[in-house]
Amino acid sequence: MGDILAIVLEPQALLAILAALAVFATVLTIAMPIFQQDELASRMKSTVIEREKIRQRERERLAAEKKRGTLKHKDSGMMKDLVEKLDLKKALADQSTFDNLKMAGYRKQSHVYVFLFFRLVLPLILLFLGSVYMFLISTTDRPFMMKLLIVMVIAYIGFYLPNVFVKNQVGKRQLSIRRAWPDALDLMLICVESGMSMEAAFRKVAVEIGTTSVPLAEELVLTNAELSYLQERRQAYENLASRTGLDGVKSVTMALIQAERYGTPLGTALRVLAQENRDMRMSEAEKKAAALPPKLTVPMIVFFLPVLFAVIMGPAGIRISEMN
Repeated sequence: MGDILAIVLEPQALLAILAALAVFATVLTIAMPIFQQDELASRMKSTVIEREKIRQRERERLAAEKKRGTLKHKDSGMMKDLVEKLDLKKALADQSTFDNLKMAGYRKQSHVYVFLFFRLVLPLILLFLGSVYMFLISTTDRPFMMKLLIVMVIAYIGFYLPNVFVKNQVGKRQLSIRRAWPDALDLMLICVESGMSMEAAFRKVAVEIGTTSVPLAEELVLTNAELSYLQERRQAYENLASRTGLDGVKSVTMALIQAERYGTPLGTALRVLAQENRDMRMSEAEKKAAALPPKLTVPMIVFFLPVLFAVIMGPAGIRISEMN
């Protein structure tokens, strides 16, 4: 093992490994657009049939109630069995965890089982790998308690890695929806004022906005399916607000609920809300632009000024060396 590490840590071997990684990354970057699938089409297809899935699930539930005690248990997979046997839903998750999974786009029950399974397994894997490295491979002279502390910290990081991944997915989806939401409201306003129903408006906006924001198109199609099936339309709007977790979407859903309940004009509310969301998007862009100069200060000092000094002082240094 020591000989292998010595060979790998040689400068030539490291240079060869880095060159191979660079070539692989270049080939992968060129090949990804060729093999990339149509994400919008696949997501729209999966959400369009959501209504049929809901109906099928309700039919199966009613059939199970009628034939209670006669249904056979189906093999649900190793992850689900382990999660249910250890009762990880109560131990490692709460309602906020499930809400974050929905906002990240993971709505199926299988996604919950996968998330809880990795929250259980990742700390054990990192604990094993950290122990092997710290106690068998590493040659640094550290006290035993220090090594044990490092291993425990690595395992603790593995316990929270699934949460970090889900939060990153939530941030990406919310950013995509936030940027496309004002345009979606404008399209929705045009559809409503032209005499379309809300179901038709959601369907039309989902198709048009799909090229800009796939997550928003997916949420609108799912809301359209819920509007067609749920007994209370208010529940469909509230589900849309909870799945996105954005204040702009919540305000629009509240306006839609009030319009459904009291018969208030929807066009005026949509026009005002679209302008507010557009102003919010512009203010966020202005904040990012205002924060850019401080962020560029350190990179300019570290990377730009040394090069500038080298260009300015280089000829003078060469002349002085020649004179000596």
